[in-house]
Amino acid sequence: MANVKAKKESTSNGGGMVSGIIIALCIFVGWLIWSQVMGDPTNFEGGDTEKGHPLNTLGQVYKGGFIVPVLLGMLLMVIVFSIERFFVITKAAGKGNLDKFMKAIQVSIKSGDIDGAIVSCDKQQGSVANAIKSALVKYQEVKKEGFTSEEAAETIHKEIEEITALEMPMLEKNMTIISSLVSLGTLGGLLGTVSGMIKAFGALATAGTPDQAALAVGISEALINTATGISTSIAAIVAYNFFTSKIDDLTYSIDEAGTTIVNTYRHFRGSLKQ
Repeated sequence: MANVKAKKESTSNGGGMVSGIIIALCIFVGWLIWSQVMGDPTNFEGGDTEKGHPLNTLGQVYKGGFIVPVLLGMLLMVIVFSIERFFVITKAAGKGNLDKFMKAIQVSIKSGDIDGAIVSCDKQQGSVANAIKSALVKYQEVKKEGFTSEEAAETIHKEIEEITALEMPMLEKNMTIISSLVSLGTLGGLLGTVSGMIKAFGALATAGTPDQAALAVGISEALINTATGISTSIAAIVAYNFFTSKIDDLTYSIDEAGTTIVNTYRHFRGSLKQ
């Protein structure tokens, strides 16, 4: 267990540094897109990014103000971390179809073909297969030792818990970031909305005839930031729920296999008493 804990801490520290670099890069790329692509003079009348009227959607989004690059960075984070999670979870599931693998494993275990089940795990690979293989190897050990059903159940479940603690935490890495972006996207959009409305009301408060251009810019900034923030939150919610469901499926598969292994051993012990 000490080795497991040490490895988890090492992985967490290294992963945190990489995640921090990715976050910084996403914000930087968001700023580049906002300043260089959306802020291109050709997107505005007279080539004036400050006073010129936007000629297209890129120019309109640029007018959203300083919060736009931050929101773009958040949206990029959702995309990047979602792609990263997809590959990690796919790898954890193994090379073949997970449902077919689990059905084959269940059949092998219930029929007492433990060696065949271990071979299937070697072919499947991935975190799920590794956890099940460890439980199967432990099953063979307790069978040789002649453990009682209760002792075997405790030993096998402990083995599954240990290998799961080693194999599975990587699946939840960066999920906290994605879940945080759900709230941060909305709050960032709200901040941009408030900033835009302050400008809009500032234009209305001017003496004499209200500055219609300033009023339009303020309202545009408010609506653009609202739309960008909501889009980021929607993407983050969909990604988080999707990957959480996938992780739950993998965890359930391991627990299901563990229960089948324990029940098979109990059946084996029961047959010896007859």
